[in-house]
Amino acid sequence: MLKNIIFDFGAVLVDWNPHYLFDPYFGSREKADWFLANICTTEWNTRMDGGKPFAEGVAELSALHPEWAEEISLYWTGWKQMMGSTIPGMPELVAELRAKGYGLYGLTNWSSETFYQIRDNYPVFGLLDGMVVSGDVHLLKPYPEIYRALLDKYALDPSECVFIDDNPANVAGAETVGIRGIRFTGAADLRRILLP
Repeated sequence: MLKNIIFDFGAVLVDWNPHYLFDPYFGSREKADWFLANICTTEWNTRMDGGKPFAEGVAELSALHPEWAEEISLYWTGWKQMMGSTIPGMPELVAELRAKGYGLYGLTNWSSETFYQIRDNYPVFGLLDGMVVSGDVHLLKPYPEIYRALLDKYALDPSECVFIDDNPANVAGAETVGIRGIRFTGAADLRRILLP
């Protein structure tokens, strides 16, 4: 029986995209694409999601690419400009699920240094009963340990939970610990699944 619903944050509850910062900075989507694919990569950002301090990550990457030091530093100092709005329809759906009595939780790969800067700007986070942020626990999706950290923290039975994420690997990670996974494709599709 489904009792608890666990949400990823980025691209599920809120919109985060480095292009919001770097497209205007470079004046070109193509230049921003190159920079994000070759310098400030997803893999590099994931290290901060896992708990590495941004100051350390920026210093290390700048030493490798001194010609990009200004832009690498901007990834940290201009970070809030990467945030967009809430994902359309999701605050309403989360509120409805809460009203129906489901336990609501968050499980996100996100740096502690950046997440807590913006958490209070998005009321949808306040609808959750609890959350685990990867930067706090130094664990990352899709590895099973972070899912277990959430289950243990809130004494949840995995067979009573569903996990929603836009990343198929993270959905599969949840399923390895016995949580049903749903790949997020939009609020309307999720509503049809959870509230048929």
